[in-house]
Amino acid sequence: METLTFEQLPQAICQLHEKISKLEQLLQERQNPQHVEEMFTVEQAAAFLNLTITTLHRKVSSRQIPSNKSGNRLYFYKSELEAWIKGGRKKTLAELQLEAQEYTRKKPKHKHF
Repeated sequence: METLTFEQLPQAICQLHEKISKLEQLLQERQNPQHVEEMFTVEQAAAFLNLTITTLHRKVSSRQIPSNKSGNRLYFYKSELEAWIKGGRKKTLAELQLEAQEYTRKKPKHKHF
């Protein structure tokens, strides 16, 4: 780091002020993201889920898949479809065994009188 002279101080302060302003702007953008949720039409959702349109309509009518309806049109949020896919995940044998061990460890034992 170089030593600043008295004459260079105003310029250095100005540069610091600009950098601080940029940092504040970046922090505000991170705190208030203007993220727009991606939406799918029926055709796009069917392609995303690898389902036929008929199967997708059947799952929507039986309320198996989260959907949004505006008038006569159906729309799907990508994040909701991803969560729905993840929710159908089957647990591995090791995960099931671990859950069983936790359950038996936490379960209170019945006392017989």
